[in-house]
Amino acid sequence: MSDEKELEQQGEIAADFIEEFLDVADLDGDLDIEFKKERVYISVQSEGDSNLSKISDPDTVEAVQELARLAVQAKTGEMSRLILDIAGSRQVKMDKLKALVERTIEKLEDTDEAQHLKPMTSYDRKQVHDMVSEAGFVSESEGQGRDRHIVVRKA
Repeated sequence: MSDEKELEQQGEIAADFIEEFLDVADLDGDLDIEFKKERVYISVQSEGDSNLSKISDPDTVEAVQELARLAVQAKTGEMSRLILDIAGSRQVKMDKLKALVERTIEKLEDTDEAQHLKPMTSYDRKQVHDMVSEAGFVSESEGQGRDRHIVVRKA
């Protein structure tokens, strides 16, 4: 099976899982699926008066994303790199990461000491690495598994 077909299959399984989850939770939302950079991106949006905001907190979205990934893995035997956005939660998460990077850089400039961030997902670490690099600083990941975190230093 080609990578594109595998990605489409993962997207369909994840979308089915999320639609069923929304139905069970009695939440209104329309799904949009995109395939780019070897990832499945699913966005759940709603128009007008919707109760989708009940699960749009970034931590809740991350939990639903993990459940959808597990559903894909259970049916395909393959790990999924699904990225889920519910009612703009991705942008909220990016804004939080940007604020974290800004605070970290300020602290680094004040103390000249390397700054250790809390553990985060590999996707979030990638976003932080990019932001730190754009700001002219250096970052690297340290630790293993759930303890994997970023250390930010001056260039």
